[in-house]
Amino acid sequence: MTTDITVLLAALHALVLLVMPFLMVGLVNRTKSWWAGRKGPGLLQSLWDLLRLLRKQPVYSTVSTPIFRAGAWVVLAASVLAALIAPSIGAFSPLPFSRDFIVFAYTLGLARLFLMLSALDVGSSFEGMGAAREASFTAFIEPALFLLVGSAALATGQTSFAGMVGQWHGAGSFPWLAAPVVGVLFVLLQAEAARVPVDDPLTHLELTMIHEVMVLDHSGPELAAIQYAAALKLTMYAGLIAALLNPFDPFTQTAPSVLAALLIMAAVAVAVGCVESLTARLRMRLVPAYLMLASLCAAGCLAAAGWLAGAA
Repeated sequence: MTTDITVLLAALHALVLLVMPFLMVGLVNRTKSWWAGRKGPGLLQSLWDLLRLLRKQPVYSTVSTPIFRAGAWVVLAASVLAALIAPSIGAFSPLPFSRDFIVFAYTLGLARLFLMLSALDVGSSFEGMGAAREASFTAFIEPALFLLVGSAALATGQTSFAGMVGQWHGAGSFPWLAAPVVGVLFVLLQAEAARVPVDDPLTHLELTMIHEVMVLDHSGPELAAIQYAAALKLTMYAGLIAALLNPFDPFTQTAPSVLAALLIMAAVAVAVGCVESLTARLRMRLVPAYLMLASLCAAGCLAAAGWLAGAA
């Protein structure tokens, strides 16, 4: 019976990863359109855009090497692997193992590395500028993630990512730390998925770009792979927030757990759209401070989790 439920949850997790990236982007865009007083694109518009890109013939720079052609697919493969490790339907992931959060973090790091190498490979000064910004801002993202993981490990005693995040709501420190932890995860979502106020996926001003300037030379299927990977990261971090807040056990309450996860992820997408509609993108010199604030908040969560665990 347990094996059947595990297979069912793995299939549901895969279905979420396949469908939700398009719905998440659609909900963000529809929310922004609502604030602007427009009808906006359909919820699945990003899917049609991806299919259109898959039918196009890619164009390559004469100075590019196989690194450029492989970069987009490495980014996609690494993002898929990270999404299979991260929980989204409560305390479950298809690939759980002890200290899997390390593989999760550095799989995303591998994706960033190949994206930067692809940008540098074409010899463009603009794309090199974006790669330099991506490398510097990454230094402020990873500490926040590991500090949150440490907080969850202290609170739950678990060593797997799914166990830490999915079972934290049963710990005594959860009522005190839920809000700051969700806030830090939301900032990580904005940074990893290149969303406002860290980056703007719709900008066409090269001097203000971070992620988008690195993909200027990508086209056709490679561009589709990168866009899907970005939507997958948005879904993945929304799934982490959903797993953190989901009160249901996926093994004994599968249907309520899945429904709660989908609703929370949809709420995160709406929140992303509201933030992008009501705030402007940060000045470039303020982005490191914004990301460092998330790391400091995560450090405070770690200290508080340690103190509460000792007091208990």
